[in-house]
Amino acid sequence: MNFDIETSFKEKFYECKKHVEKITVSRKYLSKHMLLTVETYSNLNDIDMSFIDQLIFRYSKLQDTLGEKIFPSILILSKEDVKRKTFIDILNRLEELEIVDKNEWLKLTEIRNEIAHEYSFNTAEVVESIVNVYNVCKDLVKINDEVNSFCQEKFFMPS
Repeated sequence: MNFDIETSFKEKFYECKKHVEKITVSRKYLSKHMLLTVETYSNLNDIDMSFIDQLIFRYSKLQDTLGEKIFPSILILSKEDVKRKTFIDILNRLEELEIVDKNEWLKLTEIRNEIAHEYSFNTAEVVESIVNVYNVCKDLVKINDEVNSFCQEKFFMPS
């Protein structure tokens, strides 16, 4: 494996590991507030809100790093051309390799896009989006773990 690619790849996995750690801490802290309602949401303090912010931010960053950095790198390291591939092409190829379920990934992306409205005036929508992210974080972490395992096996990367 090329040293620069290998180093960059390891750095991205390290970044993902940090996102997963923060997601885990946030989920643990927020567990006392789930099932979140409009009423309980309106009574959250600044610390509670900062954990919600951290959860949303780390969820988004983990999905970004996996989708934009790790997924294309897997194909590059597998000696596949990704220059002319769209993201959906990359996702389709990863699904063919049984690394990622495309529909699950797209569902996680849709939930992520919904959270972009987190500060909307529709509090019920905000609460629903937060609960959705809270619930699917574990799915995104599982994808990260599976991708990490695949890469350790295929590319002999240390965990």
